[in-house]
Amino acid sequence: MEPSALGDPLALPGGEIVEDVHLVAAFEQCLDHMRADETSASRHDRPHRPRILGAMGVLLAIEGIDGSGKGTQSGRLCETAAAKGYRVATFSFPLYDGNPFSRAIADYLNGEFGAADDVHPELAALLYAGDRFHVRPRLLAALEEHDLVVCDRYVASNAAHQGAKLEGDLRRRLLDWLEEVEYGEFGLPRPDLVVLLDAPVALARELVGRKAARGYTTLEADIHEADVGHSGATREVYLELARREGWRVISTADEDGAAREVADIGAEVWSSVEPLLR
Repeated sequence: MEPSALGDPLALPGGEIVEDVHLVAAFEQCLDHMRADETSASRHDRPHRPRILGAMGVLLAIEGIDGSGKGTQSGRLCETAAAKGYRVATFSFPLYDGNPFSRAIADYLNGEFGAADDVHPELAALLYAGDRFHVRPRLLAALEEHDLVVCDRYVASNAAHQGAKLEGDLRRRLLDWLEEVEYGEFGLPRPDLVVLLDAPVALARELVGRKAARGYTTLEADIHEADVGHSGATREVYLELARREGWRVISTADEDGAAREVADIGAEVWSSVEPLLR
């Protein structure tokens, strides 16, 4: 199933709406399966949990280095929540929906501006922040209309990837500046919970190599994914932020460094989110 065209939201079972986003494969399979059922049971007949008038939905950000399984777990979480009667929307950043910021991000990741370290982190970060600012009205609307809004990458991804280019006080200044830009000037809503999928770099790089073709690049790996040093530094920043902000950290590898079962990771993600929905 192709991602929706700009301005053409996708309806989920129960009538909930997914805004202009790129749905991950696991969730696409879920949608296909449920839609095949529609001849015998209209989605409007499926029960919803009651919502308190004026209540805002839960905003969840799923973070992690490239290859950590964010898209897979975002899809599984949406599938689980929808099956339990919650209204769910999901956003995947960058949007790659044709807006000028996402077009420039694609150029950046394809190396059009040079290697990752050739582009000053503040300048690169503004592209990603602008991409989220572009979708801010739809994000706020989704929070008003849904019980759960899942973001596959969010503000912290910007901090981790661009902060990875700096160290010490320079990194701290960048992180503080990004906080001011995205949550201050751009007025983006803060997530109620951030789940960090922590993957060892070696495992994550192996999984990146298995990714299907992406619309934004013809490269096997974009300039972030191809740079092992960048992946390691990005993980370092993520863990630093997780300690500072009190995120939920879920390891995607066992003690031997092998990949854990996707279902086991998904169960941990759901157990972290479910209490917020009650």
